[in-house]
Amino acid sequence: MPNVTQEQVLAALSQVQDPELRKDLVTLKMIKDIKIEDSKVSFTVELTTPACPLRGQIQKDAENAVLAIDGVDSVNVTMGARVPADDKIKDLTIKNIIAVGSGKGGVGKSTVAVNLAVALAKCGAKVGLMDADIYGPNVPTMMGVESLPPTPQGMKIQPALAYDVKVMSIGFMVSPGQPLIWRGPMLHSAIKQFLNDVDWGDLDYLIVDLPPGTGDVQLSLVQTVPLSGGVIVTMPQKVSFDDAFRAVSMFNKMEVPILGIVENMSYLEMEDGTKRQIFGEGGGEHLASMAGAPLLANIPIDESIRSGGDQGDPVVIADPESQGAKAMMALAESVAARMSMQIRG
Repeated sequence: MPNVTQEQVLAALSQVQDPELRKDLVTLKMIKDIKIEDSKVSFTVELTTPACPLRGQIQKDAENAVLAIDGVDSVNVTMGARVPADDKIKDLTIKNIIAVGSGKGGVGKSTVAVNLAVALAKCGAKVGLMDADIYGPNVPTMMGVESLPPTPQGMKIQPALAYDVKVMSIGFMVSPGQPLIWRGPMLHSAIKQFLNDVDWGDLDYLIVDLPPGTGDVQLSLVQTVPLSGGVIVTMPQKVSFDDAFRAVSMFNKMEVPILGIVENMSYLEMEDGTKRQIFGEGGGEHLASMAGAPLLANIPIDESIRSGGDQGDPVVIADPESQGAKAMMALAESVAARMSMQIRG
């Protein structure tokens, strides 16, 4: 039986591509810890995100490639992940900051932001969620947290923790029911404090729930936060499209890469399997085409999404087999993949 070498293993794996990044695993430096014992080969594939949607395919392709080497009888592939960091983010232990925005309120932006954060954490990523929506800071309610934990003397502000996500919200700064009337400079100061004075620890992703709209407050916030990418939430109808396109223009103006578009409340699935487009159709697809970005997800009208938000139990946790939860999980995988492509080029 021929002796198997590390060079042969690497040569075989150089034929296996990451379908998203369109480069081979060896060039991407994803292969770690190769061990060869007689006819047995083991190694680790270090992906660019634990939420990789093609994880299973990459693992199978890598295993088959090495099994094809003469003299190899068994292959053990360990799948790991190390999220690449955005070079724009300085003096923070956060690798990527992703904004979730919309041109108008009422499209489910916060619902998408919450479930995106929880879904990424569920995949194994280290995630934070910053609620910067001064008009309706609903994240604490949706995450089931009422207040921040005590801050030990001399230490940074401790974020709340729910569903393995670290949470900070403007809602923690005001009394329940109290209106929040802030101008741009006040928000600018608060967001800087949220970034620098909160003990986020090491994060793969910080999801920022932006205020709806595209005015001075939103521009000030986008200028303050070193955003790695943006996700825009819209609805199918034309009015929502017109408003959401302003958010596209805002991100473009501020040179924030648009990772993609989410069409929320896209359809209602009936008991017989047919889909009713209650709010029209095509808005998300049209916006994606105009923005030059992919349509990341069509999120259905799903009662479990609404009830999960009301009860502080996000749908990806409360009802993981529902259509809404599956759509949110797929969205998280798509966002993570797009972020990796953006950083790795």
